[in-house]
Amino acid sequence: MTDLSATTSSAYQQALEVIASVEPRIAEATRQELADQRSSLKLIASENYASPAVLLTMGTWFSDKYAEGTVGHRFYAGCQNVDTVESLAAEHARELFGAEYAYVQPHSGIDANLTAYWAILAHRVEGPWLGEAGVKNMNELTDADWEKLRHELGNQRLLGMSLDSGGHLTHGFRPNISGKMFHQQQYGTDPATGLLDYDALREKAREFKPLILVAGYSAYPRRVNFAKMREIADEVGATLMVDMAHFAGLVAGKVFTGDEDPVPHAHVVTSTSHKSLRGPRGGFILATEEYAPSVDRGCPMVLGGPLSHVMAAKAVAFAEARKPEFQAYAQDVADNAKSLAEGFKKRGAKLVTDGTDNHIVLLDVTSFGLTGRQAESALLDAGVVTNRNSVPADPNGAWYTSGIRFGTPALTTRGFGHDEFDKTAELVVDVLQNTTPGTTKAGAPSKATYTLADGVAERTRSASAEMLAAHPLYPGLDLS
Repeated sequence: MTDLSATTSSAYQQALEVIASVEPRIAEATRQELADQRSSLKLIASENYASPAVLLTMGTWFSDKYAEGTVGHRFYAGCQNVDTVESLAAEHARELFGAEYAYVQPHSGIDANLTAYWAILAHRVEGPWLGEAGVKNMNELTDADWEKLRHELGNQRLLGMSLDSGGHLTHGFRPNISGKMFHQQQYGTDPATGLLDYDALREKAREFKPLILVAGYSAYPRRVNFAKMREIADEVGATLMVDMAHFAGLVAGKVFTGDEDPVPHAHVVTSTSHKSLRGPRGGFILATEEYAPSVDRGCPMVLGGPLSHVMAAKAVAFAEARKPEFQAYAQDVADNAKSLAEGFKKRGAKLVTDGTDNHIVLLDVTSFGLTGRQAESALLDAGVVTNRNSVPADPNGAWYTSGIRFGTPALTTRGFGHDEFDKTAELVVDVLQNTTPGTTKAGAPSKATYTLADGVAERTRSASAEMLAAHPLYPGLDLS
């Protein structure tokens, strides 16, 4: 990361002084969060470090503006500047990803997925129903027609990747609203390799005939052939929706191209704007022109008023991602993931799919005699920030899990390279080898408690500190 100017540093200092004049505890928590992030090995795959420009863009009076509706068609007056912000964000998104249409209002990735689901339902189900009834909108339907439409909307089929295979909660997981909205089934991975089996997926799609086929992942450490996914969707008459929230930065950075780029192949693509894309926390949707009118109804169909200050920050982040240096960063993210994976493997650790093609490394910690929750907690004690994650056919379920998910975007932003990620793998393995599972009060094996051997946390933090000092976070920013 490049050094911040004295002006930028002063801006943050003065902002915290203003905050402290009202609620000093918030200012102090903000300072402490920066200190904690500076002193930790951040390896959570869904986290990154946004640029000062992105962060500062969110702290403006755009936060004060209501702007329900779309550009040029708002339900509130005085939205001309919001129109400018939203138009620029959408323009940058279209150009960055080569998309026909972009919608930048979703507040999060889950909001983006929910908006996309309802847009697809509106396009594929509601529209034809209105045409059959000979009316222009639902307000003109008779009560009997409305009941039929409600039944039809609520009984469509969705096929998504299972959670333990690397899918996301919003891909049809039953406790999530997506699993309640749809008659859903899930596809998994090959039990022997952990890899997607496209032939098995095709057979499942032929049998189930979903309205929506969802591709994409949150914990699958390999690339996906989206051309094959589109072939399968077309064969069964499904809409292909791709959730690229995790790997959007690798698409924007041209690491994923051709069949591995979802945008030319999917009808609808959803994403977050943070994670590997390194923008503000938020969501967005890309789509073909065919689906654009339905997606445009996101507010008020599903969303509340758009967060104009975050849309402005999305525009800044997309503009940053269009620069050549972002492509170099994205390639480093993928290369560093391979370095981390190889570092684990040569030290005897077990990886799901035996490696990685993207930014994710999924470690099976059962070989250390641990659950994911025990491993996550022990690593945090040693200053290594990760998250536990299910592995295929996980015997410990979605709460305790049997895996730890690692991601390289954040530390790559700090400047870590091959040597640092190899050293990181060494530190992680050392911590896990020196962690002992605990027992319950009744003496049975515990899935949560553990003991970390004396001195391990201290030596891990000491070794981490050397690497972190060589790659400071927001250098030049002094909040003391």
